[in-house]
Amino acid sequence: MRPARTLVVVADDFGIGPDTTRGILDLAVEGRITATVLLVTSPHAEAAVTAWGRAGRPIELGWHPCLTLDRPVCSADRVRSLVRPDGRFWPLGVFLRRAATGRIRSADVAAELRAQYDRFRDLVGRRPSVVNAHHHVAVLRVVGRPLFDLLADQPPLPFVRRVVEPVATIARVPGARAKRAALTWLGRRTARRTARLGFPGCDTFAGVTDPPCVADEQFFTRWLRTAPGETVELMCHPGYADETIAGRDDGTISARVHELHLLRSPDFLAAVRRNGFRLAAPAEFSRSRLLAA
Repeated sequence: MRPARTLVVVADDFGIGPDTTRGILDLAVEGRITATVLLVTSPHAEAAVTAWGRAGRPIELGWHPCLTLDRPVCSADRVRSLVRPDGRFWPLGVFLRRAATGRIRSADVAAELRAQYDRFRDLVGRRPSVVNAHHHVAVLRVVGRPLFDLLADQPPLPFVRRVVEPVATIARVPGARAKRAALTWLGRRTARRTARLGFPGCDTFAGVTDPPCVADEQFFTRWLRTAPGETVELMCHPGYADETIAGRDDGTISARVHELHLLRSPDFLAAVRRNGFRLAAPAEFSRSRLLAA
């Protein structure tokens, strides 16, 4: 029989708010996701790590580097190009415009990423085994270079997200097609670099969309039906209704609730099996590289 394809299901934004954290942990206990990534910049990050520990650490917990939500770990005067006058990070749209016009300083990015990395280690007690950037900003050179330089000194290298989606999938799966095409165009360069440096990751990435699309009962099953490759990473943003997110995040609370519902549906695990996948934790990729070395 042909070996099953590998599906890594990563829930982003662990710690963004208590009810989001609770939803992710419930899915982890039920075996429906295989990793999550912590927003150490969130005021709820420490409580989230405590909840993860109390739940018996049911899921692989990685790091979600963030430059577009809440406040930096560094003092604002050390990273002035990253923050507004009130000391909070610029929102994504402004951050992208500033990056495109050279107003984001690489030294500021490097300093903030190092501070976040150290905070993750303080909170979790180890280095991150999974890393992907909030809002995918690691596809930008000004973020990706200092991030992967930082991680390259960490043995074993963590599993990193490769934001690369086949053109056929962009065409066949509705939602945010222009955004997905742009991310793939930028992401291919980053994926080549991380592969060259030896970071483990998946062949194909899935899950980017517009918030209204996750109300469709076929949202996840459509991705699983169309995603090619032997190894696929499926991104998700599940959670219970979390009022602490209001005014902080550019998504919608209801979209997270929809994703939680879809992942808990029997149809999701049935679609995983029907499309020839087995669920796997990112740590399997690092172990495979160590065994092959």
